[in-house]
Parts: sequence; structure tokens; C-alpha cells
Amino acid sequence: MKNVAVIILAAGKGERMKSDTPKVLHPLCGRPMLNYVIDLIRSLRINPAITVLGYKHQQVRAFLPKEARFVIQQKISGTGDAVKTALIPLKNFKGTVLILYADIPLLTQETIKKLIRYHIENKADVTLLSAKIDKPLGYGRILRDEYDSICGIVEEKDADDFQKEIKEINTGIICFNKTKLDQALKKIRPNNRKKEYYLTDAISIIYKNGGLVENVQIVDHQEAMGINSRLDLALANKLMQKRINEKIMKNGVTLVDPDTAFISYDCLIGEDTVIYPFTVIEKNVKIGKHCSVGPFIRLRAGTVLEDSVTAGNFLEISRSRLSFKTLIKHFGYIGDARIGRFVNIGAGSVTANYDGVNKNKTIIKDRAFIGSDTIMVAPVKIGKKAMTAAGSVVLKNRNIPDNITVAGVPAKPIKKTSYNKK
Repeated sequence: MKNVAVIILAAGKGERMKSDTPKVLHPLCGRPMLNYVIDLIRSLRINPAITVLGYKHQQVRAFLPKEARFVIQQKISGTGDAVKTALIPLKNFKGTVLILYADIPLLTQETIKKLIRYHIENKADVTLLSAKIDKPLGYGRILRDEYDSICGIVEEKDADDFQKEIKEINTGIICFNKTKLDQALKKIRPNNRKKEYYLTDAISIIYKNGGLVENVQIVDHQEAMGINSRLDLALANKLMQKRINEKIMKNGVTLVDPDTAFISYDCLIGEDTVIYPFTVIEKNVKIGKHCSVGPFIRLRAGTVLEDSVTAGNFLEISRSRLSFKTLIKHFGYIGDARIGRFVNIGAGSVTANYDGVNKNKTIIKDRAFIGSDTIMVAPVKIGKKAMTAAGSVVLKNRNIPDNITVAGVPAKPIKKTSYNKK
């Protein structure tokens, strides 16, 4: 978007989160909430964008794109001071300044486009993204004059009993005329209960100076919810998960019960795959077409299921690749494994990948047959068409050649494999 700059406020600690982790880095469906806001800006093609950092800014900075511009609010003294700090590198910019918050990650491109377009087309000095809520606990209330024009905002902690009854709230998302914003910030004083510089005080200042204050009402107020506590985080996670699952289903994947499919934001799933209830799929997981996954399964980061793989109930798979038409239908653990095509892994099988120091790899080649309750102590290789008898323990570096059957503890060759699955 031309002649629009954006400021992302990401400086706060988030006292109500009760956490050492900066609030904006708490994960939402597998990624920090901050990154959803960054993606929103990218989708709108807004440049310049300035992120205001503060609490543990080194830690937060690590999650910004390399090209991102940022400033550091040395003393956390309110949103007004944060915006004033962000405007320093924008001193020569003239146009619309959009204020976003890193702890409001559910906003959609459509909503922000509508807000910016309305602000510019109506030549407003300020345009608020507002909402009406029956129980607006925690939100600033929008004040209107006798002509029903917006004349200010009062934060809940500073509101009187009458003002707390107001249902119309400020979401915090605001478009400003840059010149009017500069002028108003110079007049803001910390005259509230927390002795902070509130950005929202700029609304009444601009109004009193004859500025045009408008608003756009959001359709679904939950889209603009701020995350201030673990309860808020849980609700936002549920709402984001619903979006992710709906997108997955629109792309040709069956979720038998979307309410119990917990899928991270970046998971890729192919058409005609079926995801059964109580499935957890973490970030950086890829699943091919025509797969069957779950129920009661956890696919951890780095897992790849190629086309037509069956990964059944009560399984954990981590950092492993399962190739075409491999089956592992019942409980077990597969970690740091590379498994070939047409492999059958019996119930209760485990790749013992961790030796107390390192994570080691297990390689199982095409058409191998792993008997129930087999333990494979990595590093180890199972050859093509090899078999393990039920209850076998294959020790590390005791590789099994192609077409050999092993049994026992430790597993030893007993014969050439007659198993020849087509």
C-alpha cells in the first residue's frame, strides 16, 4: 500500500501472562503471535514498518525478519511513548500511520484493508477500529459527544461507573494522519492512574483541535481480541486452530473431528488424506496424499509422511521420514528414522534413538517387515526385505543385511527372509 506506514507495538512484558517469556513470543498454533502480525503486514505490502521492542528486546528481535526495522523503547512508559519512539525513523514520512499490536494476532487482511481505505477515502485525521461487546471487560470505551461524534477514549482502569457501561470499545487498531499524530503526541501527559503516556489520549486532543475522528466497526470482535493472559491465549489458539483446520479441509483433506485435530500453522497435508480424532501435528510436518493419520497420534517437528502412508493410533513420530505405502498402524515410537517404501512396522515397535548424549538414526529399507515389539537401538540399519521376529532387540551398529530374518535378545540371524510383499 502506498503512502502508508505501520507501527507494531511489541515492547510490553505482559504481566498477566505470569511468564519470563515476552508476551508476544507466546505460541499460537505453533508460532509466536508476533509473527502473525508480521505476516499480515507482508500480505498488505506496507512499507515502511517499524516494530517497537522493549522487554527482553534481544529475544524478541530474533523472531523478526532480517530486513525488519525496529526501535527500542528504553523505558516501558505507555503506548504513547512507544509510538513517539517509533516515529523517530519516520520523521520525513507523510501520510497514514497504522498502529498494530503484536498481541492482536487474529486480524485479517480484509479488515485492515477496509480500515485503511475508509480512513484515506474520508480524509480522516483518525480512524478507529471499533467493536460493540456486551461485556467489554478490559477494553477502552469510546466516548461520543452530543452530536454522536467520537470525542475520546477512556481506558477501563480510568473509567467511572457510567463509562464502564458503554458497550462500544476501541480495539487499539488505529489509522492516524501522520502530521496530526505528531502534534497530538507532544501534548499527551501521564495524567492517568498508571502514570503512563496513553496513545488513546491523542484522540481527544485531535478532536478538541477540530480534527475529524471516524471509526470502522469490526464484524467479529474476536478478530481484534488482545492476548493478555493464559485464558486469552487459549481462546485465541482455539480461534486460530479453527481457521487453520477450515483451510486444510477446503484444500481436500478430511478431518473426521476438526475440534480434536490440533495442527500447526505451517503443516502441509495432501489431498484425500484423512486425519482422525485427537491428532497433534506440530510445526514443520509434511503429509502426502491418500494418507491415514491417527487417532491419538503425535507427529513432531521434522516428520514427513509420503503418499499413502498409514500412521495409526497411539503413535509418536519425530524427525522421521516414512516413504510410500509404509504402514505403522499401532502404538509405538519412531524417532530420527528413515523408512523406505512398503515397510510394515508392527505394534509396539520402538526406535531407541537417544543414547544419553546424541540422537542417532535408524534406517529401514524398502519392504522390510518389523515384528511387533521390536526395539531398534540406533544407529542401526535394517536391510531390504529383512524381517525381525516379535520381541527382537536389534543392538546399535548390528546392521541387518537384505533378505535376512533375525530374532531374539539380542537379535541374531535365523534364516533368509521368505517374506516377499508385492
